[in-house]
Amino acid sequence: MILLLSLSLLGCEENPWNDPYPNEPKIANTLYSAFTVHPQHLDPVQSYAETEWALIGQIYEPPLQYNYLKRPYTLEPLTAVALPEVHYFNKAGEKLAENVSSESIAYSEYIIHLKPGIYYQKHPAFAKDKQGYFLYHDLDPTQIKQYQALTDFKQWETRELIAEDYVYQIKRMADPSLNSPIFGLMSRYIMGLQSLRESLNSESEKQPFQQTIDLRNFSLSGVEAIDRYTYRIRVNGKYPQLCFWLATPFFVPMPWEAVQFYAQPGLAARNISLDWHPIGTGPYVLSENNPERRMVLERNPLYRLEYYPSTENTENKVSQTLPMVDKIIFSLERESIPYWAKFLQGYYDSAGVSSDNFNSAIQLNAAGNEDLSPALKELAVTLQTSVSPGVWYWGFNFLDPIVGGSSEKAKKLREALSLCFDVEEFIAIFLNGRGIIANGPIPTDIIGSDVQKPAERDNLQKAKQLLKEAGYESGLTLYFDTEANGSPDEIATQAWLQKQFEKIGVALVIRGSTFNRFIEKLRTGTAQLFFFGWSADYPDPENFLFLFYGPNKNVLEGGPNVSNYQNKAYDALYEKMREMNNGPERLALIQEMDAILKADKIWISGFYPMAYSLQHQWLEPRKPSGLINNTLKYIKLYPELRAKKQQLWNEPYRWPLLVLFALILIGSWSGRRWYKNRQQRLLERAK
Repeated sequence: MILLLSLSLLGCEENPWNDPYPNEPKIANTLYSAFTVHPQHLDPVQSYAETEWALIGQIYEPPLQYNYLKRPYTLEPLTAVALPEVHYFNKAGEKLAENVSSESIAYSEYIIHLKPGIYYQKHPAFAKDKQGYFLYHDLDPTQIKQYQALTDFKQWETRELIAEDYVYQIKRMADPSLNSPIFGLMSRYIMGLQSLRESLNSESEKQPFQQTIDLRNFSLSGVEAIDRYTYRIRVNGKYPQLCFWLATPFFVPMPWEAVQFYAQPGLAARNISLDWHPIGTGPYVLSENNPERRMVLERNPLYRLEYYPSTENTENKVSQTLPMVDKIIFSLERESIPYWAKFLQGYYDSAGVSSDNFNSAIQLNAAGNEDLSPALKELAVTLQTSVSPGVWYWGFNFLDPIVGGSSEKAKKLREALSLCFDVEEFIAIFLNGRGIIANGPIPTDIIGSDVQKPAERDNLQKAKQLLKEAGYESGLTLYFDTEANGSPDEIATQAWLQKQFEKIGVALVIRGSTFNRFIEKLRTGTAQLFFFGWSADYPDPENFLFLFYGPNKNVLEGGPNVSNYQNKAYDALYEKMREMNNGPERLALIQEMDAILKADKIWISGFYPMAYSLQHQWLEPRKPSGLINNTLKYIKLYPELRAKKQQLWNEPYRWPLLVLFALILIGSWSGRRWYKNRQQRLLERAK
């Protein structure tokens, strides 16, 4: 029996012994990836996190998207026939010329024409009986008890995408029960959105126990469907950034049937909701949602014909249809070490480079440049680096009586603190070099970044002199507020930060708190110094320069200006710049704004983060795309090569088993021989 067992274990196995996907076919067009934090919202009107957009961007489709290959980022139609038609009107409703000055424009009109023949994924919300009545829209409590999961509904149908679906989604921004993070901004521009919110608030007060309000019964003056495939958006004044927003999940279509279906009492308690089961027209369907284990996307069988984008260098890919991968499995990995180990074994097709595995992945070559480690080169892994479309900075609260304000004393203090701060050292120690010193709010590869002038740094003598002139020659104590978890890395970072200010005799007190408490301090203006970041919503300088626009103050206004900075000259330039198209005149305004920010010393220092991505040889090289959400449809892989490498890289060491079984056999033989000898001696004694 032992011999037979050993032979079976030593025999050929189809799958490696440590395969984390034993039930998945080895030669399958499936992409394997991981997530570390499960999403909170998959409802596109509420979602505002990168991890969530990475999923819903594959399921929902806004009218526009970014060209996957072109840089700078270029908008193109997705479900729309073409880019929106834009028209300008004066107060009398008269149409104006395209090159008219912004002051003459009372409102702008965006007309979007949709492609016919686009269908939603199949869903119970669309199911009807022979008489045309919805099967599952009016379930009583007894019927709902039968359905513990969405798959319990037997009838699934689809319908065509129409313009009203986009109108309905924009109305949902005003729904007070959804708390859409974009409502505050859009209510300034989309005509009638604020009035709709007020109407919905009144309706909620009249019917406090109603689960949801049927938005079809409410009109939105600034948004309406012109016909089945055309809708119109009207915005106050001129707002060219709207086209960028039309490429985000906030402006995807939402069928009213889905909202009515999910609103039925009792379904949400069973995780049958938009936050759990999105419904879209995109290339993928979320077929499995288990955020404590894994999430699975599968090809949408109703997805229309779409081709890989073409440029001058990609003629050979023009004929490839999208999506190119049939299935995507995201597994939960809470720790970086097992994530990294599975990547090295070939069980994840790509991986990022964290601080924990940086030294194992990246080394300096003879020229002093970053290169892959020999181990990764042996695996034929490729490295892609790019500047992320975001900025992180150490900032001041301009409402603070010591570091804030526009007085010369405060400016000198802020400048002194910025001059003693060694951001290069921070990037080298805590980011493993994965960052670029920020010259201003606008990151590299975004229009306007090249007109930002570098600020003076690393001048301790001048810093001490400025501190003396500000009246702090005898010393000063400042307070740095941060989210704290007590990790060793965090403690080291805080000690380094205190050391920077000690160079000029400033004592820094670290005030750690929970994330929610830290955000509350920013909202109430009680923080003094802080570390914060911003990732771009769209590739326009306005999306970064608005971080210092006075009306966007975080205190009272709840805006992204967490520094609560306000300068009338800057605000006037910003208001003019945001309504302009890109060109020399706009760049000149950005340069003026940059000079004002540097004169006012709006932050201590900042950096643009670098994104590092590793991918295996069976994954076709991908284009770095920090601002594009629907990238998974462009991925191509070669599963046959992956299966071959997985088998090779995970070949078990069988000789320990051979030794073990040999010892067992020898021990068994020796034991049997000892037992027979013992029995023989007993028999001889008995005689």
